[in-house]
Amino acid sequence: MRHIRRLSAFISGHMPLIVPVCLVLGIAFPQVLGPAKAAVPYLFAIITFQGSLNTSLHQVAETFRRPRELLAILSVTVVLMPALARLAAGLIFSDPGIITGIVVEYSIPIAVMSFMWIDMYRGNASLGLAAILISTVLAPVTLPFALRVLMGASVTVDPWSMVGDLVFMIALPAIAGVAVNELSKGWGHETLAPNLGAFTRLFSVFVIACNSTGLAPYVRSFDPLVLEVAAFICVFATLGFVLGLGMARLLGLSVQDMLSMVFCVGLRNISSGSVIVTQFFPGSAIIPVMAGTLFQQILAAVFGSLVQHLTGEERERQHKRVRLARLRERGKRE
Repeated sequence: MRHIRRLSAFISGHMPLIVPVCLVLGIAFPQVLGPAKAAVPYLFAIITFQGSLNTSLHQVAETFRRPRELLAILSVTVVLMPALARLAAGLIFSDPGIITGIVVEYSIPIAVMSFMWIDMYRGNASLGLAAILISTVLAPVTLPFALRVLMGASVTVDPWSMVGDLVFMIALPAIAGVAVNELSKGWGHETLAPNLGAFTRLFSVFVIACNSTGLAPYVRSFDPLVLEVAAFICVFATLGFVLGLGMARLLGLSVQDMLSMVFCVGLRNISSGSVIVTQFFPGSAIIPVMAGTLFQQILAAVFGSLVQHLTGEERERQHKRVRLARLRERGKRE
């Protein structure tokens, strides 16, 4: 167990370096890692459960009682990013399929993977969960509306497939994690979460490697159009993280809330996006959606480390306050 903890700590401290390695492995060995994607939903359910052990009912209630941060995340992801994507793509590309794919890329829900990053960097798990849940539940309405307004395209999104994945990977594990933490009077947070966290870090890098296998055919083709679209997505995906960070600074959020906002604004549910463009917009529309896979995880690692670097002193003060609060709680129980 000691060796697993050391490996987990190494992974957490070197994500900007580890993520590109995972992507390269997924692209280089899709025939090996591709079949393992069947395990990803189960591993992600464990990751969500572990992260939710650090969340209490009080924290969840506070998120909905003071929804400023949640509304800010949804405003940027549902309204601002799709509009900016349509404007920028229309100025640079002439292929309607490429433009449509870019709009889809930034109109799809917040990525379930964002919760993994929020947990890894100790962000506000309850805010992240709420944003993912609401974004996904609203997607059958917001996505067709965005495509109709921005592209004049009409699509019908299957809500049950989205909600089904959401329930299995996020909702049920999250409820279970919060329940264990509440019923165990802190044991879930203080003991179970750290022990399970040593394994979930390993699961996280495995999930990233498996999910990157879908990009292999596009990277290997070396089509100039693919490179142009990839460059655009790299810049625009970076803009998403910058917007999340800038919005958090503008609102004066805590480090935990800032991390949740950065990851929720920056990461999109590419798996649902790929299904939509394949079903309704075959051809070049898939290129920008899959290109997001190449950059999202690397940028998440980079911006997670950047936020930690920028907020080092503030995090240390918060850790001291948390330790004092826990000591007071233990004193009351004793």
